[in-house]
Amino acid sequence: MEEGELAKAQTASAGGDTIFGKILRKEIPAKFVYEDEQCVAFHDVNPQAPTHILVIPRKPITQLSKADDADEQLLGHLMVAAKKVAIQEGLDKSGFRLVINDGKNGAQSVYHLHVHVLGGRPMHWPPG
Repeated sequence: MEEGELAKAQTASAGGDTIFGKILRKEIPAKFVYEDEQCVAFHDVNPQAPTHILVIPRKPITQLSKADDADEQLLGHLMVAAKKVAIQEGLDKSGFRLVINDGKNGAQSVYHLHVHVLGGRPMHWPPG
């Protein structure tokens, strides 16, 4: 992401200036499988497992490494929401994986923090 794009994304409001911001503003349709006052969850359009759901905060945080100490509660909330989604989807029976990509080398493609909830098949180690 270019420096100007990053600055724009960091200062954008109402979900940020990304595809996820547009989903939050309902400019792009998505069927939420989970929603609360702090985050939403929906199926990934390019699934990497039989179940692949994204959990995103309503607050536009570009990357985990850019989150402030004041975001501690929200970051924990995202993990709890991801667990709820996994249980709702029946992934708690055999296990699931949570992934957060950060930055270029971390394979982040959308600069709005998001947690991948992956399941429905055995996960391999090491990933990537």
